[in-house]
Amino acid sequence: MDNAHPANINPPRPPVHCIGAGLAGAEASWQLARQGIPVVLTDMKPLQFTPAHHSPYMAELVCSNSLRGDRVDNAPGLLKAELRRVGSLIMACADGNRVKAGGALAVDREAFARAVTEAIMAHPLIETRCAEMREIPQGDVIVATGPLTSDAMAGAITRFFGGASTLFFYDAAAPLILSDSVDMRHAFWGSRYGRGSDDDDDYLNCPLDREGYLAFRDALCTARQAPVHGFEDGHVFEGCLPVEVLARRGEDALRYGPLRPVGLRNLQTGQRYYAVLQLRRDNAAGDVYNLVGCQTHLTFSEQRRVFGLVPALRDAEFLRYGVMHRNTYLDSPRLLTRHFEARREPRVSFAGQMTGVEGYVESAASGFLAGVALARKRLGLPSIDWPGETALGALAGYISNPAVTDFQPMNINFGLLAPIQTTVKGKQARRQAQAARALGKVEEILTGYGLRPTGGEELGAGGGGGVSVL
Repeated sequence: MDNAHPANINPPRPPVHCIGAGLAGAEASWQLARQGIPVVLTDMKPLQFTPAHHSPYMAELVCSNSLRGDRVDNAPGLLKAELRRVGSLIMACADGNRVKAGGALAVDREAFARAVTEAIMAHPLIETRCAEMREIPQGDVIVATGPLTSDAMAGAITRFFGGASTLFFYDAAAPLILSDSVDMRHAFWGSRYGRGSDDDDDYLNCPLDREGYLAFRDALCTARQAPVHGFEDGHVFEGCLPVEVLARRGEDALRYGPLRPVGLRNLQTGQRYYAVLQLRRDNAAGDVYNLVGCQTHLTFSEQRRVFGLVPALRDAEFLRYGVMHRNTYLDSPRLLTRHFEARREPRVSFAGQMTGVEGYVESAASGFLAGVALARKRLGLPSIDWPGETALGALAGYISNPAVTDFQPMNINFGLLAPIQTTVKGKQARRQAQAARALGKVEEILTGYGLRPTGGEELGAGGGGGVSVL
């Protein structure tokens, strides 16, 4: 992953060291470089991999290939819209590598990661290095090593904060299967509520009748789990529960969760079902599918047996089994500012899931916020305080609010945004009003700070070297 470009800057500026080339590190590096700040981006891949990583590319998606909803009347969609407006590299690459996913934004995970990597490698102000960082270097630094930070770097972070404790939770990934191993006699195409493409083949649905569902659920509850040191059901992140943990919460928990049949019917027969397990394309070719909402840490043999109880998956060929790993995150409200700077030493910023934002887009957003804040500080420009009415500002406020006493990782949601003051009836109408207000606030920032509206246009020019005023 090493590359080196001449620092063609006058006057020369010392580089910012960005550690970690995941979604947050790549986004932060891009935002710094597009404003004329040289960056040294260091990642230990492919020299060394974590238990959850497999690809040599930057911005690897380790769990689902879905970036979740893409409509502005849901919070993840609003965050995407804001990031598109301000010129996010991650969003430009995601939009350029979509796969069908109904109302969600899902990507061909390899093509997406390759696009991010190529953009970063082509930028003349970004030097990439392959090494395991074991200390926080001098100068301006953005640490974006992720929740699977190596032991050596985790120790360096702990020492940096004077021994302040970090927190953790467990996260899991869903299996991937070969598409032509699905028994199409027991499957049908369709998106929930018909919110898919014109041919409505965004999801492949694997139905279960009541008897089959109960057998599947019982098998999940009793199946052997892979040993994970220190794991307990109460230590998992609620937004990414292993399917077997959810199954143990009650007979209907899956039917009201990832296997909910609401909004799905077989368009050929008109039949509705007791429960439905959905498959979503994992690549543009459509030959790999992931089991939606079925992240798990069952043993590999048990995954074959239990998922094989679903009629359409009786002979499924697994390309990658589900796995679980421990994620570490900072006690950010006590350690970080809303600009993602360390309170004790502002030259060091943090970004990504280790700050307590949860989700791909949220991680990219934290990288954007940290990168822009540091770039403006380096350029002697006033900092941007993204207001709490925006999704970007809501995330910044959540991770830096000292009033939060039981801090846990959180996805973006409308509950984090400042409430609507006027009376708007109906949840959907309120969300639409909040989204319109948020995008209006972003426009105010672009205008008020004299910023040039951007949409990732430098990417189309092969990375570019021009300076953006954002």
